[in-house]
Amino acid sequence: MLEPLAGYLQLAAQLLGPGSSRYARAWNFGPDPDADATVVQVATSVARLWGSGARVEAASDGEQPHEAGLLRLDSAAARTVLGWSPRWSLEQALNQTVRWYQAWLAGKDMQALSLQQIELYQQGAAQ
Repeated sequence: MLEPLAGYLQLAAQLLGPGSSRYARAWNFGPDPDADATVVQVATSVARLWGSGARVEAASDGEQPHEAGLLRLDSAAARTVLGWSPRWSLEQALNQTVRWYQAWLAGKDMQALSLQQIELYQQGAAQ
């Protein structure tokens, strides 16, 4: 949630500076190549983090459209040209995303939680 936003803010700063035409192109902001996870792995992690009996159910009736098992973004340009890299592991990012949605469903103060998560992200650590 915050990883790509941080990347786009870093890109915006470059687009406002000298030599901005160098940055006027398409960009991807994704996980490190060694942090790849399948759709099933992500879904299972989210269910585990959610708790309260959350589970993953996959239909196997053959009627479903083909879905890629692994989707990958090439973020090499963001890393080499912008110097951007993810601060959180996949587990940290999923944990904070689940916390945000659980708080929203519970009617919590989302501005306060969002600001807290931004602060944690800027520190490079998650709780």
